[in-house]
Amino acid sequence: MADDSVPLPFPNLKVPQWHYQLVNVDRLRDEATTAFWAAVEADEMAPYIRSTGLKPPNAQLLDTLEKKNAAELESIDTKLKDAEENLGESEVSELLRQKAMYLCRIGHKEQAIPALETALEKTTGLGARIDLVLATVRMGLFSSDAQLVISNIARAADLIDSGGDWDRRNRLKVYRALHLLSIRDFKQAADLLNDSLSTFTATELMEYEEFVALAVLASALGCDRKNLKAKILSSSEVNGCISTIPSLAALTDSLYKSSYAAFFVALAEVEQQYLIPNPILAPHARYYVREMRIKAYQQLLESYRSLTLERMSRSFGVSEAFMDRDLSRFIANGRLSCTIDKVSGVITTDKLSSHTKTAIYEQFLKQGDLLLSDMHKLHRVVG
Repeated sequence: MADDSVPLPFPNLKVPQWHYQLVNVDRLRDEATTAFWAAVEADEMAPYIRSTGLKPPNAQLLDTLEKKNAAELESIDTKLKDAEENLGESEVSELLRQKAMYLCRIGHKEQAIPALETALEKTTGLGARIDLVLATVRMGLFSSDAQLVISNIARAADLIDSGGDWDRRNRLKVYRALHLLSIRDFKQAADLLNDSLSTFTATELMEYEEFVALAVLASALGCDRKNLKAKILSSSEVNGCISTIPSLAALTDSLYKSSYAAFFVALAEVEQQYLIPNPILAPHARYYVREMRIKAYQQLLESYRSLTLERMSRSFGVSEAFMDRDLSRFIANGRLSCTIDKVSGVITTDKLSSHTKTAIYEQFLKQGDLLLSDMHKLHRVVG
């Protein structure tokens, strides 16, 4: 793992995703099971299998993998001992990194984290140090350890700020974006992913097509209409992958073009294809779908002073009962600025957007502070 090397894709972040799918997503169980066990065998992941409690399809598999683990670690330790006795610090550092990355590869978190720290202590090159910290972030993502992810993203940022190269700075944006998606911050995640569209190199995290899909998914919710057009619909990088993400392409295109019935169909497909099967996104699936519905409703309502419930229902391809129920809930929660006249079936919109209301409120507070200040001054003069 030389200073200028491409980081090794260890641990394989698809493995916990396949594990999640074979346990939680019935329609993907067979496909995920096949991919999961193939990856486990390829990366000799005996410790990870022990931690999951899953029963291998082959009775001898776990024993075979554990023997391979023991042999590889013994080989590295033998070389390490020889290097400590007969070679220099750079050879020792290289072997410590090799051992740490093998422990990452086999998913042995309990030993990988201290091994990464030991390698970090003995490594002098800034690039290699950053790579070790990013490997720790990957172990955190792999094991859903949010604190490990947060603390080591901060460490990586500090190292990069001290003189890290352009490539690693761009990689870190994608790491940060993944964490932001896991905590439901789609706007900041979209900003980072879009910034990386033309510079993506973080293949140790995901393939390029997966990265583009995440960028479109985050931007659909995190970007306003103008930025959605500029950063997604007009992006050559996104358009180059359009055939691999048809439902996401349909989602953003239909929202921008106000084709709301097609938007609802695409949103349902995105939920099934991208949200529910992904352990990072699945906890936020209901939130994402709800917020996208609100976004579409707001977009349509902002175009009219009033419109009938029947017309709005027809625009979205749903029944009036569904639309009435959905709008009423969002109105009651303060998420939509409109009222529904149940007798006439007319929706009347409040032309003041939430952004405008916030600006007016802030101006009101500012003027109030100025008035209080003037009153205090007058009081001192009079007194």
